[in-house]
Amino acid sequence: MPQGISDRFRAVMRPSAAALEPYDPAFSQVRVNLSANENTYGMPAEVRAKVDEALRGVATNRYPQPLSPDLRAELAAWHGVDPSQVIVGNGGDELIFNLLLAFGGSGHILVNCTPTFSVYRLYAELVETEVVDVDRDPVTYEADADALVRAAADASLVIVTSPNNPTGNLFSVEDTARLCEACPGVVLLDEAYMEFAPEGSSAEPLLAKYDNLVILHTLSKAYCLAGARIGYLLGCPDVMAAMAAVRQPYSVNVFSQAAALVAVRERKTFDPTIEKIVAERSRLSQGLQELSGRGVTVWPSAANFLLVRVPDAHRVRERLRDEYSILVRDFSSAPGLTDCLRVTVGKLEENDAFLDALSCLLEEV
Repeated sequence: MPQGISDRFRAVMRPSAAALEPYDPAFSQVRVNLSANENTYGMPAEVRAKVDEALRGVATNRYPQPLSPDLRAELAAWHGVDPSQVIVGNGGDELIFNLLLAFGGSGHILVNCTPTFSVYRLYAELVETEVVDVDRDPVTYEADADALVRAAADASLVIVTSPNNPTGNLFSVEDTARLCEACPGVVLLDEAYMEFAPEGSSAEPLLAKYDNLVILHTLSKAYCLAGARIGYLLGCPDVMAAMAAVRQPYSVNVFSQAAALVAVRERKTFDPTIEKIVAERSRLSQGLQELSGRGVTVWPSAANFLLVRVPDAHRVRERLRDEYSILVRDFSSAPGLTDCLRVTVGKLEENDAFLDALSCLLEEV
């Protein structure tokens, strides 16, 4: 954990930054890590070999191409858009921050659909953007599309995650269109987990109709590049130009660009692993449903994780880590997520280890 900020330096910081604490993801060295929604299968061997070859050819004495033109062209071809409709960033986080830097700030409003990815509010507040939360249904966690549409009428930016993190819900294409029509600013659909969702769930077909729609993708999840930090946005050329105007010039390094280019070109090789994860999601969900008599609730998910409510979740998470060397994400103190854990869908043996450990712990409750 990074050292805290002293009162001396907090006093001279930007006020919105002085309110923050250094980020701690609460990672631990464990036998089974199901906490960060990574692809625990790892990169296919044939793709890894091509990545290694590409990395060996990288010129480290030269700055990277600022806008990743080769990667942008490959991504554009994949998604059927022009390269001017693509921008690449140092992970999805940088792109979300830059979107708020470009379209947020004092006098601007972000509409946020909670509970969801906490970074949206964090970055909005850092650049003094007013945040209007539209709460999801407290039982199903489905988004209130009508309330979102009403709130969008005054918004500079609306962000909805589909599938949502950490609840796993999809947001319909039809409701996305309604948001685009209602919002005078930009609508961001964060589709970081879309590779694990049923076909036809993405809002990408709407890009040709709505110039205020932006869609976020990442190579961190399905494509095993969490360590390389590659995210990208799809949208109209005007919005991409605004993003290019506020970005740091060399934020995507040469190694990440090279690795990502290989992964995108070899993306079909990942399909069998993605199919395994989807199948394991169903099996893991079924295993958790069988524990419902012991106080377990699990929600449907279109992502590579499940939201699970268990008795005394914080303590269960600690015991899973300390006694079984299994790490999951604790959301039990987050608003609307009392006693909830988020569990990444891992390999069969990892999921079984989690189910067995959880069952043992629940016998003691």
